[in-house]
Amino acid sequence: MLVISNKIRLPDHEIELSAIRAQGAGGQNVNKVSSAVHLRFDINASSLPEFYKQRLLLLKDQRLNNQGIIVIKAQQHRNQEKNRADALNRLKELIRSVGVVAKKRKATRPTRGSQKKRLDSKTKHGRKKDLRRKNFD
Repeated sequence: MLVISNKIRLPDHEIELSAIRAQGAGGQNVNKVSSAVHLRFDINASSLPEFYKQRLLLLKDQRLNNQGIIVIKAQQHRNQEKNRADALNRLKELIRSVGVVAKKRKATRPTRGSQKKRLDSKTKHGRKKDLRRKNFD
């Protein structure tokens, strides 16, 4: 059971994990040991609330394919258990990130004091430049 939050939990049968061989250099065991983990999670068939499903399907993420399946490949660690935990953690973080609703920004204007301060500094800077000019009078 993958715990996303207090109210949201994913049963193990909804997450498909398979061991595959990792890419890259690895010495003698690279062609023998399947240490990388491939995680597949079908959004539409899951028990997630509709709000999460809709937000996940709208994501512009390379891990999400056209059928609504999230595919995560974890191969950073040298043993399978750590890669499995890493893949599950990345899925959990992805689902949590969708649940956070960003606050609407209130349009604000600069204060009169800050505007005056900005213009004064510009005037002062301009005067400094004027003093550096050569006078041909």
